[in-house]
Amino acid sequence: MPTRRSTLVSLASGVAATTVPAILRGAGAKKTPLKYVQIGTGHAHANKIDAYRKSPDWEVLGVAEPDPERVASAKASKTYGDLPFLTVEQALNLPGLAAVGIETEVRDLLKYAEMAIDAGFHIHLDKPAGESLPPLRRIHEKAGAKGLTVQMGYMYRFNPAVVTMRDLLKKGWLGEPFEVETVMSKVVDAKGRRGLEEYPGGIMFELGCHIIDLTVGVLGMPDKVTAFPRQTIGGDSLMDNMLAVFEYPRATATVRSAAVEVEGGARRHFTVCGTEGTCHIQPLDRPAIRLALSRARDGGLKKGYQDIPFEPPYSRYVGDCADLAAVIRGEKASEFDSAHDLAVQECVLRASGLEKALG
Repeated sequence: MPTRRSTLVSLASGVAATTVPAILRGAGAKKTPLKYVQIGTGHAHANKIDAYRKSPDWEVLGVAEPDPERVASAKASKTYGDLPFLTVEQALNLPGLAAVGIETEVRDLLKYAEMAIDAGFHIHLDKPAGESLPPLRRIHEKAGAKGLTVQMGYMYRFNPAVVTMRDLLKKGWLGEPFEVETVMSKVVDAKGRRGLEEYPGGIMFELGCHIIDLTVGVLGMPDKVTAFPRQTIGGDSLMDNMLAVFEYPRATATVRSAAVEVEGGARRHFTVCGTEGTCHIQPLDRPAIRLALSRARDGGLKKGYQDIPFEPPYSRYVGDCADLAAVIRGEKASEFDSAHDLAVQECVLRASGLEKALG
């Protein structure tokens, strides 16, 4: 006799099967891998190159580290040690290259992104998308003119719970969204704080950008963003406790990010309340959904609350790798176009108190 847990696991599997695109589930015949190179090792998420190395869709040709102070440590690391090290010029002239990952420190992201676009390559651009909006607009304009893809490195876009949430919204099962409430926090140690305080946008700029991407995905571009930056721990200039309120004609959103929350990862969540249901995802990194519906829906979803787990545990970046390959091969259109990415970056800058960077 099936238990309640086995029923819910089956439900999650069924929901995932209908909401996660086939390309992200590894369906279809084996294809010739696309060629990929990474510029930079200084970004906090630069080790995502491991996901590309493991992906059947990609062949990693090497890495270019333009910062001479980082080359020795990168060559000594397990992540990059067995890869060819190239100059940026060599990387952008590799035969058959399809895409370039931009994984430098944030201050240099747009510089190398534009170089890759100018050279005629699709890019994976890590977050946040630089410190100024006009250069990003220019990059998107160039990419659009050349038919190139700019994929942003927001790590929850292909989280199975987030994909399911988007499908619930698309089907109208949550009704009209009127509220988003989301938190993404952690404890940042003294060394990490020194690195982050180089950027005046604080922890919202560094970490909160991930959930701003999700918020804009649900509600679109807000009419107004109000930032409430605070510093809880003194001794440096880092804004470590930040709130932003997004205002819409018929909805509001609150976005929080802190660098001082003990076990903050466990409380990372994203909640959408609509007129027909509520979808609460927590924690984001090992996702599960708490779903409330006004009435029963297809797929075994009942009226009221139910829990939807996702097993096995979600691995970051696997979906990103597959999706970028599918877009480049012409198998699908990107779900995150230039208008979305530019709206996200404008909201990130406003939520971080960086209106002067809007240009």
